Amino acid sequence: MSVIYLGIGTNLGNRQKNLESAVDLLEKRVGKCRKISSFYKSKPAGFDSENDFLNAVLEIETCLLPFALLHETQKIERELGRTHKSANGIYHDRIIDIDILLYDNEIIDTPELKIPHPHIAERDFVLTPLREIAPLFTAAHF
Repeated sequence: MSVIYLGIGTNLGNRQKNLESAVDLLEKRVGKCRKISSFYKSKPAGFDSENDFLNAVLEIETCLLPFALLHETQKIERELGRTHKSANGIYHDRIIDIDILLYDNEIIDTPELKIPHPHIAERDFVLTPLREIAPLFTAAHF
């Protein structure tokens, strides 16, 4: 079993329900959720929108390997209504976003998957909930 940290966020529709639905599907299809942060409100990062985000971080125990985990989280995003992923630094409003932040002590750097997530250190909406459930992590780790 591996310990992973996932960041989840939403800025469309019923944001609390979106996060709760994502947590439910992640528990059913990815693994046991050992910890979940509080839900944090934040402004959009990297684009302008009237819609604030609601974000959280989960600590999950999984038997999925990193690329299988990526494909499963993308499938969950689509099932919850996400129609396209952000690409080339162009971001959009979204009903759900699931990011793999950490996977054990793995370092993966491919065009499809980067672990640790390359923007952890610069995003308070990730660092704050991550530190809530895993206080030893700081921006200096990344």
